[in-house]
This record gives sequence, C-alpha cells and structure tokens, in this order.
Amino acid sequence: MLKVASLGSGSKGNSTLIATKEATVMVDCGFTLKETVKRLQRLEVEPSCIDAILVTHEHQDHISGVGPLSRKYDIPVWSTRGSLLSGKCGKLNAYSIIEGFQQFAIGDLSVIPLSVPHDAREPCQYLFQAYGKQLAILTDLGSYTSEIIKALQSCHGLLLECNHDEDMLWNGPYPRSLKQRVAGPLGHMSNRQAIELLQKVFSDDLELLIASHISEQNNCPKLVQESVAESIQWPLDKVVIAEQNHGFDWVNLA
Repeated sequence: MLKVASLGSGSKGNSTLIATKEATVMVDCGFTLKETVKRLQRLEVEPSCIDAILVTHEHQDHISGVGPLSRKYDIPVWSTRGSLLSGKCGKLNAYSIIEGFQQFAIGDLSVIPLSVPHDAREPCQYLFQAYGKQLAILTDLGSYTSEIIKALQSCHGLLLECNHDEDMLWNGPYPRSLKQRVAGPLGHMSNRQAIELLQKVFSDDLELLIASHISEQNNCPKLVQESVAESIQWPLDKVVIAEQNHGFDWVNLA
C-alpha cells in the first residue's frame, strides 16, 4: 500500500501526506496549527499518528506550521541543513538532518531527497518507494535538471507543480520583479515547463498524476487539466487537481 493525500496546495499553504502500512509522513506544513488539525480531521488522520514531517524548503507557505505541529505532537522533523538553519521551525525536540540528499527510511517507506533549483537555502523534493511503487513530489522549482528527469523515469505516481500560465503571469497584476522571480530558473514551473518534463518522463508505469501548487492569480485548474491531459493523451478526469482550500482526498497507487 502506498497512498497520498493533500491538505492544500498553493501560495497560501502546502501540505501533503504519504502513507503505507507502517508509516504516515507529512511533506511540509504551511498552515496554522489549528487549520492543520482541522484539515487532518477531514482526511481522518490524527496528528499524533504522523511519524515524521519532511521539509522541502523554508518558504512560509511550506514551513510556517512545521514547528508548532512538531512541538505539539512530538513529531520528528527531517530537513536539509540549509532549510533548518533558516530558523523558521524554531526550537525542535527531535529532528534529523538530510546530508547530501542521501536516501533514508521511515518504517517501510524509503525516502529519496531530490535536489531542485529554487530560491531557497537548500531546497529538496522527494521520491518515495514502497511495495514496488514509486511516488514523486515535485513542486517549487523554476527548472528541471537531467538528474530530476532520471529520478522520475520509473514513477507510478507524480505530484507535479503547474504553477502558472506564462501569458496570464506576464499580463497579470504582479509587479515586474515578482513576475521575473516566478518565471525565473529558481522560481516556479509554468504549465509549459511541467508538460515538457512530463513528456520526458511519461511511461506506461505512470498510474497517478496530480497537478499542484497552481497559482490562483496566474493559472486556472481547468486549463491545467486540459493541457496536461492532451499532452500525454490521458482522460481529463485522470488529472487530479491539488486545490488550495481542500487539497485532495486519499488516492491509492494500485
């Protein structure tokens, strides 16, 4: 068993759950403690049952709730040294440093940190392996590398950033400096970039595709679904959308 759910995804907060028979881990927590507990209840998860919180990077929409949740429920945190040194988590009772993006295990879940290009201290994303299945979380990166392409080649599930439509971004209300940051090589992936990456790694092994970190200002879920589905000739309803307000409910990899 390998399954995934989202508490919410977008600029107002991000958090994803990965679960197996023996482990439940949370990737990022960008919501207040109260809001996190509320969203966990929707997914029928008790905070005390979470085995670890994995941090991708120190931006507020990913890390603001990590410290409070960890301290309240005594949940250990895994983070790169750079992200931890940002100080955004505050004092933690238990934590582990991800050194050199080396693989580690939590129960029956293998975790492979992936180095990504993003404007943070030492950002990473994650590839999970359990029971012959592989699931990758890949958000918050301004571009992709050959190492990322190689890591995603055999994925059965992919949670992929589709942050913005390039025309909507450049014609929208953001200040020019922010537009340049979002569209830059250390910013966020556009629909076009996400499709390019998806086409490079797509195979018959892929069972689950989730579009995430969709900008409410510079993108549209319907546009994402249609363009992504068309690019790989998938049924429209097979492209899952990670929404800002509700995320998505548990999905199992077959």
